[in-house]
Amino acid sequence: MFPAMRLSRLIFVAALLAAAFPALAATGAADVPHLHVQLVVPQDQLYPAGNNVVGLYFKLEPGWHVYWKNAGDAGGPPHIQWTLPAGVTAGPMQFPAPQRLPLGPLMDFGYENEVLFPMKLEVAPTVKDGKVALDAKVDWLVCREVCMPGKAELSATLQLVSGQPAVVSGSGEDAGLVKRLASTLPTPLPAGVKAVFQPTQEGFRLGVETGHRETMAAFFPADQDILSNPAPQKVTPAKKGFVLDLQKDPSLVANPAQLNGVLELSGGRAYELAALPGTVTTPAPSLAWALLARTTALAFLGGLLLNLMPCVFPVLFLKGLALVNSGSEERHTLRAHGFVYAAGILVSFWVLVGVLLGLRAAGATLGWGFQFQSPVFLALMAGLLFFMGLSLAGQFEIGLTLTSAGGSLASKRGYTGSFFTGVLAVVVATPCTAPFMGAAIGYALAQPAAVTFAVFTALALGLAAPYVALTLQPAWTRVLPRPGAWMEVLRQAISVPIFVTVIWLAWVLAGAYGAGLLVSLLSSFLLLAIAGWFLGRWPAKRWAGIVAGAILLVAVAVSVFAPGRLAAAPETSGGPEVQGLWQPWSQEAVIRSLGSGQPVFVDFTASWCLSCQVNERVALSRPEVIQAFQARNVVLMKADWTRHDEAITQALTALDRSGVPAYALYTPGQSEPVMLPEVLTPGIVMDEVAKLPKAGNRE
Repeated sequence: MFPAMRLSRLIFVAALLAAAFPALAATGAADVPHLHVQLVVPQDQLYPAGNNVVGLYFKLEPGWHVYWKNAGDAGGPPHIQWTLPAGVTAGPMQFPAPQRLPLGPLMDFGYENEVLFPMKLEVAPTVKDGKVALDAKVDWLVCREVCMPGKAELSATLQLVSGQPAVVSGSGEDAGLVKRLASTLPTPLPAGVKAVFQPTQEGFRLGVETGHRETMAAFFPADQDILSNPAPQKVTPAKKGFVLDLQKDPSLVANPAQLNGVLELSGGRAYELAALPGTVTTPAPSLAWALLARTTALAFLGGLLLNLMPCVFPVLFLKGLALVNSGSEERHTLRAHGFVYAAGILVSFWVLVGVLLGLRAAGATLGWGFQFQSPVFLALMAGLLFFMGLSLAGQFEIGLTLTSAGGSLASKRGYTGSFFTGVLAVVVATPCTAPFMGAAIGYALAQPAAVTFAVFTALALGLAAPYVALTLQPAWTRVLPRPGAWMEVLRQAISVPIFVTVIWLAWVLAGAYGAGLLVSLLSSFLLLAIAGWFLGRWPAKRWAGIVAGAILLVAVAVSVFAPGRLAAAPETSGGPEVQGLWQPWSQEAVIRSLGSGQPVFVDFTASWCLSCQVNERVALSRPEVIQAFQARNVVLMKADWTRHDEAITQALTALDRSGVPAYALYTPGQSEPVMLPEVLTPGIVMDEVAKLPKAGNRE
């Protein structure tokens, strides 16, 4: 097994390096490469009946870590060997709740920044008063991209008192360390909490009932080679707890009799878990008719507002031109165009829902706008709009043939054009989430298929409603200007927003997949321009159409096959770098911050989500909003969903959201975060943050 081989090599290297680094002289603390190690003694006296606690404290340089008792795929935990006076014994080292530490394809469990390992000292009743020395030999492995072993000899002198403690005196600094960091130790499961696990084909399904709905959970196995450490852990909230799907280690032969480890939940809660085998039922979504009616109404309203979102404006321009062209047509013709346009939107939504439900049945978790996470889709969409822009700008006229393929969709009398305009409206609308849409779609994707289709149908009808209403009222079309030469100028002007959309798609593709893929995209644009030149230079020649068609096929091939060869490798350490006050999101980072008493604000975003970019510039980047976050000591995290990220997808699902934007404000001690609306203003954010206690008032 690869992780085991890697661990063996690390141990071998550690042994060689340990021989090269002699132990440091005995003292209470030591500063060694990449860390400070210290023997923490919170009190100056030891008593037979006292709560005698000492601790081993590590302060680490940024990026370096030491390990939990189960180090994960590589590494090893710190060890301590005591030399104690007669009558004094030391209990085992206690390990705080760890965090996941990804390293390439591997996953380690450990600690960054600082950590305290407490231990209890037992004093026999027969001891005599006097000063005693506590001596300890400590060794550890500290790692970043490379690992370095270290060791030190630490000591402390205390007063041994045989009587009962009266007033316990101690070091203020050491006592503060113990008070601050010992709270991260996992505690036994509260009375009434039930935990069972059930083997599955892929691994194990862990069911925990805490008494209320849980949306965040992370399990750390105490035993090695039971679980696949790098595999994501899927959380399914239940009414009184949650279900956690875990993937087993490939080398596991027999299922364990008990699943032991540490369970971390939202609000900084960490528990020791010993789950026994049992039956775990995945929570079935409940259907409430009042909730369904409210959700479909929100979906319809969200579809209406989607017409105003920036993603849809190229299609709205096209339909405006088509309506001008048809201003003099008979009423029944206009009505037919409206219904055909609505049919295009409905069919597109139904196809999208069918794909999502099929993938959900196969075990995948996808959300609204998932196709924009594909570089092939981005390249093909950009090429289609670029070719359409060339036609609108006047390079060539391709007529109804291209209309039926989804290009020149504003044909004067073509019902096919109206249908595919509806299709294109859905395609370009998916990067946007209008107000009221997030909760409606998140609810729909967690329900049975019939409910999902009902909610998406309401959303489609909302998107189609404005144009259908216009075609049903001929009196409204009379205010439109008469057809004339000005329409050709308008048609060419419409190519401008089309090309703006192309620039945006190219920016998304380059930002997510690198400059190499941008070069291939620009090359496909060149091929499309050449094909358009043939169509415009020899419009009535069949051979020109054949040549143009062949060039178009080459352009499509470039868009389909280039991503597999030229796309930059994805980030491996929690997503792309986040600048300024924001840090990359991970579920473990949220739990860790909540455990230290800090609230967390998570911005679920993507570069292809225009609504996300608007919210970030209008609200989240404003100085007064940043000051409000800082006044409440809020940790800011970005969950970048530009590329498919299973952990982010599962987090959105647990929050009853299907896509971005989504904004969650987590508060220590609370199991459920506050969800902010999809459209933000500075006031909305600041009002919600103001409900948190000020940083100086937090316990």
